Amino acid sequence: MTLQRHPGTVISVSRDHEHRFSKPAVESIRLLAGIGVEGDSHAGATVQHRYAKQRTPSAPNLCQVHFMAAELFDDLAATGYPVLPGELGENVTTAGIDLMTLPLGTRLELGAEAVVVITGMRSPCSLINGYQQGLMKQLISTDAAGTVQRRGGIMGVVVTGGVVHPGDAIRIELPVGEQLPLGVV
Repeated sequence: MTLQRHPGTVISVSRDHEHRFSKPAVESIRLLAGIGVEGDSHAGATVQHRYAKQRTPSAPNLCQVHFMAAELFDDLAATGYPVLPGELGENVTTAGIDLMTLPLGTRLELGAEAVVVITGMRSPCSLINGYQQGLMKQLISTDAAGTVQRRGGIMGVVVTGGVVHPGDAIRIELPVGEQLPLGVV
């Protein structure tokens, strides 16, 4: 495996024990191996997203931890959509990492102990327009070549637990061999 040259940083961490659109920022989160964020409504070995749980309740939870880049929030603010960490439902807000270009299976080492393996991209849902009308078009669009562009963050599963705080370093370990692009989970 190959380590990326520049580490990123955790800007904010968020969790909510109920299924709400936004998650409040907290001082720290505890990641639990195979489960996700302790005390978060999406924590569990099997799928916890309400829509997916109705379809296949025993499916593995590939969305235990949701990451979004603070740089996206800067872009959104410049187009008239102010967003703060946690407001789009992410657990970890990062800086210094182009999350959407990471390959499938990338390992993110957070703080002193925690490790999350990236499973795919989050596909923004229409609830985003209930939060701020028109925001959905900022997070998912089609480019001139007809390719769908998603900017709703990435998802992962916890392989090593640990506590994560704002200010913690994020180290990136790329997978060995062919680097596959992220699909939607």
